Amino acid sequence: MSLPIEYVTAQYQDTGNPSYRGNPFIEALPPIMEIRQLKEGLEGKVDFSLKHLQDKPRQRAHMVAALLDDFFQPLSQHVLLEERISIMVRRGYVSRNLLDGSLNEHLQNGYQRVMSGDLQSYKFRNVLTTATCLSLIGCSGSGKSSTLDRILATYPQVIYHENYNFFQLSYLKIECPNNGSQQSLCLNFFREVDRRLGTNYENTHGRRRHGIPTLLALMSQVANERAIGVLVIDEIQRLKIRKAVGREQMLEFFVELVNTVGIPVILVGTPKARPLFEVELQSARRTTGIGSLYWQPMPQYPENPNTKSEWVAFTNKLWKYQWLNRRDEVLTDEIRDCWYELSQGVLDIVVKLFVLAQLRAIASKLERITVKLLRSVYDDELKPVHPMLDAIRQGSPDLIAKYSDLRVEDIDKRLLSLQQKINQIPKEPELPFGHIEQAMRLYNLLLQTGCQSKILIPLVEKIFREQPTLTLREMMPLILDWYDEDKQKPKSMIKARKQTLIKRSDWPCLDSSDLRFVYSQLDQKEDMYSAMKDCHLVLDLKKVS
Repeated sequence: MSLPIEYVTAQYQDTGNPSYRGNPFIEALPPIMEIRQLKEGLEGKVDFSLKHLQDKPRQRAHMVAALLDDFFQPLSQHVLLEERISIMVRRGYVSRNLLDGSLNEHLQNGYQRVMSGDLQSYKFRNVLTTATCLSLIGCSGSGKSSTLDRILATYPQVIYHENYNFFQLSYLKIECPNNGSQQSLCLNFFREVDRRLGTNYENTHGRRRHGIPTLLALMSQVANERAIGVLVIDEIQRLKIRKAVGREQMLEFFVELVNTVGIPVILVGTPKARPLFEVELQSARRTTGIGSLYWQPMPQYPENPNTKSEWVAFTNKLWKYQWLNRRDEVLTDEIRDCWYELSQGVLDIVVKLFVLAQLRAIASKLERITVKLLRSVYDDELKPVHPMLDAIRQGSPDLIAKYSDLRVEDIDKRLLSLQQKINQIPKEPELPFGHIEQAMRLYNLLLQTGCQSKILIPLVEKIFREQPTLTLREMMPLILDWYDEDKQKPKSMIKARKQTLIKRSDWPCLDSSDLRFVYSQLDQKEDMYSAMKDCHLVLDLKKVS
């Protein structure tokens, strides 16, 4: 039988856990991962090389924009979430074994519910269920959905059991409908199952004039027919726009799905959804069956001063991915503190602020990230999330709940706008050796050592004209000697060079230690003396004495 490329044929292996042994649904899943394997599996793959720093602005802009999708750094909360999902999926299958008849009992009870239209109906009274429910709550941009997607991607979604001619769905993820209706949720469910398995449930079950109880019974029956390992329902806060009765019915259905049908459920939402679990749901114990996770923004400082700061590790890792040819290799505390102040540790904002700052640095020819640039990007590009970030700064639960689902809308438009500015940058003159790969490599390497481009260009031409058979390693010391000789030319030439004026608009492009650069980064309220002191350019006589 030829299977679609995304399907996997079951290969069984003993898990070593007695309660999992002999269950095809569990033994066909990937082995339980160690923490090191998990981090390697979740970590994003960013294609970065220093050789690209001298690429044209348009090319670098594309590389920077790719960070939004490619960068992912596993944190402790990601590891905890994966561990709970791993347990939920496997424990949920314990009471739905294809071989011992327990799955058939669930299917028989499901058939009884469909026929009667009553979720409380059953054929077998004492059917065991080992399913649990988890609620995951966090502000928009905290990484809930993207982390879940990466964790779920470590499982093959569709597993074909050839010996039993059975298709198993290890997970299914759907979104709560905008209108919060149960009927729309059921349709979303059938539509997603059809998309994954090529079935026709939406037409056979969803398009008929079934009442809500029958639709919910059909949904639970399909969940067992396809052995869904865990059902993830995202954007659960949308239920809040419905009347109280509708919300309670929907939430009671989720509990019924776990308690009676035996399907593990993960409910994901913003803090707006928190009251649904804490107040309105009578059986709130089920949403804490395996825990309720509330994802706070990443803290700037760890609670235990003896542990490593995740904020420092995260920003150090992200800071490496700069396609700016005047980039600062070391992330200063001043920039790191400003970065946190603006983003408040909300992961999505942290990354987007970094990406937008790089694009603006390229468009403005600044080619480095500074505190002033970060603040400018925050003020201009991230206005839609200012209320949410202000609420987090104030620590007000009511305000956080009010603004928790704000997003940076139209991020693609913002990226395109900056890329259009980059496209308007006048083209740099082509280097005379631009068609020689080895010459370009040598030129870029020497630029990284701090050599000036104007002096380098004729020297690189000279070495390839006079001694082209040398290796790059042999060429570098020769060129550096020539470079030093060039800088030791007569004073008359040096004076002529000193007379070259640098426009004030170009001061932000000077070296960080240049006083003109320091002056260009001043805020209106900041004075030059304070800025020089912060940059360690003022001698403290008290320390000397």
